[in-house]
Amino acid sequence: MEFSNELLTLAAKAEAALAERFAEIDRIAFENTQKVMEAFREHRVDEAMFNPTSGYGYDDRGRDALDRIWADVMDAEAAFVRHQIVNGTQALTIGLFGLLRPNDILFSIAGKPYDTLDEVIGNAGEAGNGSLRDFGVEYRQADLHEDGSFDIEKITSVLKEEGERVKVVFIQRSKGYLNRKTLSVAMIGEIVPLVRKLAPNAYIVVDNCYGEFTETREPTAVGVDMIIGSLIKNPGGGMAETGGYIAGTARAVELASYRLTSVGCGLEVGASMGQNKPMFKGLFYAPHTTAQALKTACLAAYIFGEDGLGFPVEPKWNEPRYDIIQSVITGSREGLCAFCRGIQAGSPIDSFVTPEPWAMPGYSDEVIMAAGAFTQGSSIELSADGPLRPPYTAFFQGGLTYESGKIGILSAAKEMMKLV
Repeated sequence: MEFSNELLTLAAKAEAALAERFAEIDRIAFENTQKVMEAFREHRVDEAMFNPTSGYGYDDRGRDALDRIWADVMDAEAAFVRHQIVNGTQALTIGLFGLLRPNDILFSIAGKPYDTLDEVIGNAGEAGNGSLRDFGVEYRQADLHEDGSFDIEKITSVLKEEGERVKVVFIQRSKGYLNRKTLSVAMIGEIVPLVRKLAPNAYIVVDNCYGEFTETREPTAVGVDMIIGSLIKNPGGGMAETGGYIAGTARAVELASYRLTSVGCGLEVGASMGQNKPMFKGLFYAPHTTAQALKTACLAAYIFGEDGLGFPVEPKWNEPRYDIIQSVITGSREGLCAFCRGIQAGSPIDSFVTPEPWAMPGYSDEVIMAAGAFTQGSSIELSADGPLRPPYTAFFQGGLTYESGKIGILSAAKEMMKLV
């Protein structure tokens, strides 16, 4: 692809300004890679663990070892990772249905969860489809303050008012489709003591999607009961072609495992069908691949932000970053579509395709998605999407390599400049 001298000069200026940020990202990747490799050594990973099992999958050494490794890497008591989980939404559904019972309350304290959970919770869709609401689970919500902090007064009020009925306190770490800041592990850790004091029997559950390996700790290291995510985002390292994970306390993971399979079977069953190797390999690559995506996001923040093309962005290029998502407020339907066209054109797969908005299942608005990925829907690969609603924000993420991510960003900028 050809880019103007103006764009190439802007990219060079951005990379010079980002040198210290890139060095910090590399430091975090090194520390996280050490953690992964130590877990591999501790659990004596060998080639035989890549062998497939079939049928019930009893005594699958690789599957069981990977679960233990995942728990160690996530600083959790227990974990499971399975290729049978089709996406992050299903992983979240498994966790929530595993912990919640009729007459319980699900209390989201970081605002509205990601759009695809609306029908799972029962805030959208038809009654009788099997949502949590259909099973007698009620929902409460506390929004974040404008500065991104927790609303302590509202959280305290609900926990005191509802008492032991609050069974799950839910925190979405990433911004999802909201124009808000992503929560750091430290911020999540600060709210844990309050929840423990007011609702000692509640499970604290974090949607960890997009945040894995962006810091040297995960939320389970600061006392939450369960974290949940998708393997075609950060922790799959661009190698896992499907799957999801749940990690946390032994009891919380056990309850989720009964929802994954059945009560009494839990994690004893589930054939790996030859998928162990890409999941092991993906975890090995994950810290490095996440670092590539973070660098790409930083570059996007500079090029599209106030030092570049002048769009509102979050976070800014010189701000702390706790997930791989970069939001760019395009301000118009045409701008959002142009951004996604540029990302698609700068992707390795389907670069010739023009993305169009459509009524995607699980979303309340039309959504446009650019995803020229080797694995369908893989958010760790170069991708961008956004709902067709004001302020028409493009949510950009991924980049298996910084070099390819840079090309995608320049391609998006090229399309956006055509509208000026």
